[in-house]
Amino acid sequence: METELDCDVLVVGGGVIGLTTAVVLAERGVRVRLWTRDPVERTTSAVAGALWWPYRIEPVASARAWALRSLEVYEELAARPEATGVRMAEGVLGETAPEDVGAWAADRLPGLRRATSAEYPAGSGVWARLPLLDMPAHLPWLRERLRAAGAVVETRTVADLAEVRAPVVVNCTGLGARELVPDPAVRPVRGQLVVVENPGIRTWTVSTGDDGAMAYCFPHRGRLVLGGTAEEDAWSLEPDPAVAEAIVRRCAALRPEIAGARVLEHRVGLRPARDTVRLERVPLPDGRLLVHHYGHGGAGVTVAWGCAEEAARLAVG
Repeated sequence: METELDCDVLVVGGGVIGLTTAVVLAERGVRVRLWTRDPVERTTSAVAGALWWPYRIEPVASARAWALRSLEVYEELAARPEATGVRMAEGVLGETAPEDVGAWAADRLPGLRRATSAEYPAGSGVWARLPLLDMPAHLPWLRERLRAAGAVVETRTVADLAEVRAPVVVNCTGLGARELVPDPAVRPVRGQLVVVENPGIRTWTVSTGDDGAMAYCFPHRGRLVLGGTAEEDAWSLEPDPAVAEAIVRRCAALRPEIAGARVLEHRVGLRPARDTVRLERVPLPDGRLLVHHYGHGGAGVTVAWGCAEEAARLAVG
């Protein structure tokens, strides 16, 4: 049995959901510890693209509200992109018309319009300015912001939530909740990415082909992140060379200058999909409190701040 921990709240999980939740709590004066199985640079969140847009997340109404709150925060963080890894970037959502976006987002996205044929030759698309995050920069920044708020960050694996002796435990373990809770409703959706040298592309593109295959291109300094895949119930973290070639081919069909770009890195991540996000407080028999906060699918970055604030309310009121 674990000894009592010197904190008010223990957050388990060091991805973007866990880190953001811990930051919200710590900056409200709560004594926080965060336990992460892997360094933040090696979490699933580190693999993310990561463009602000709700993707593979339910319930839709809650996800939109969380996303809009997160948008406010990212707009503020984008004033310091070198430090935070967040910037506002323009690009095209393919196979989308302005009326498809919905008032929930259109009212908050000034400049949203139909893309021109020059901007998106593949068909109908929407031109938008959205937050784009460089996750290898953003996650360490979140960790340092958390430490600056007085929290303790430790690399530690949890085998049983019931044995964590903190007054409040917030479970942000993502796909790990499948075994830890256990919750078989949490399932992996495998995503594979290819990182290539940037040949000068400054705008992002997201497209879905007639066969349902995704193609997206996210520009960062010196590199492009190309995707992607969404393989249900696939657990392999090994990059598939054939899949990588197909990703580059689809992206080059959208942006011909990508063809021949030097490959820098292959990435694979497992999105923690669930039929609905589990955001729930569970009183324990000994009077302690467990808050579940997982199942964000491919939208963890998009909803992180709004969802974290709701989790914080459940945890400490």
